[in-house]
Amino acid sequence: MRLLFASLASVGHTYPLIPLAVAARDAGHEVHFAAGPAVHAPLAANGLRPFRPGDAFYEVYAEDLEPELARLRPDLVVHEWGLPGAAIAARRAGIPGIWHGFGRLFPDDIGLEPPTKNPEVAGRPHLDICPPSLQDKGFVATQRRIELRPVPFSPSGPLPPSAARDGSRPLVYLTLGTAFGTPELLTTVIAGLAALGAQVVVAAGRVAPEELGETPDHVTVHRWLPQAELLSQVDLVVHHGGSGTTLSALAVGVPQLMLPQGADQFANADAVTAAGAALRLLPAEVRPGAVAEQARRLLPRDGEHRDAVRALAEEIAAMPSPATVAHHLPEYAAAA
Repeated sequence: MRLLFASLASVGHTYPLIPLAVAARDAGHEVHFAAGPAVHAPLAANGLRPFRPGDAFYEVYAEDLEPELARLRPDLVVHEWGLPGAAIAARRAGIPGIWHGFGRLFPDDIGLEPPTKNPEVAGRPHLDICPPSLQDKGFVATQRRIELRPVPFSPSGPLPPSAARDGSRPLVYLTLGTAFGTPELLTTVIAGLAALGAQVVVAAGRVAPEELGETPDHVTVHRWLPQAELLSQVDLVVHHGGSGTTLSALAVGVPQLMLPQGADQFANADAVTAAGAALRLLPAEVRPGAVAEQARRLLPRDGEHRDAVRALAEEIAAMPSPATVAHHLPEYAAAA
């Protein structure tokens, strides 16, 4: 079967699709991936045949994809929630299509059109990587969902020695993603975490490490880290509440201190906090003392949040794997 995956050209929208695309490739399907060139490197490294459709660099519109559908004639298009244009192009071409989620169904006001609101492509099934207990209740009740276990993905690479767990103290991982970090915010959070005496590993993202100035010996700053490899070692994740980091931390059973900044992050923080697996600080509340206080509540291995974290990790582990879902893609295509 020939499959076409399509996503916005950003880490947060592309990476959630890669585990299923790789599983489909491993199952013998021919996989192509339409996205802007910013995400081509990890796609090509995994044999997913990336290409830039039309003039697309970030968003893909229906007219960008229509000639590529005529060229490739895929049997199924897997289009992520951020690309209604890809769903529309597939529908107009008479090609089955399935939405692929990247977390909880996002609110209406974050600059993306919810996939349930476009009448031209509403009603298509959804590959849903969010555990049902965290997913929007109305979405669960009304949509055709295919559960798919979220699998943490990041480009492979060894952890630098300075990011490896030293074993003598708790390990805290700090990231504010690829779009929302600022030197001022990172410096404030680092100051709070440094007071814990824990080993703190920072992925600074778009902020150059030198912009953060001097840090204590037990705090190491990196531009980028292989997050999927690091998460299984940490005791606490402090982050912005992006869907990918949120689900990746839950999948490995790590509590979270969430510092939402925009997009769907506030809704994610609300849901995970309500489930008991996280604490949050809103932007006006982020001060070194508040960061240290909330982190201390989350670090103990017998703390009040650990049971909730374990329950969500078990729920995620029970969801169908990418390999299982890839095996059933032909029947999903027939029913789409």
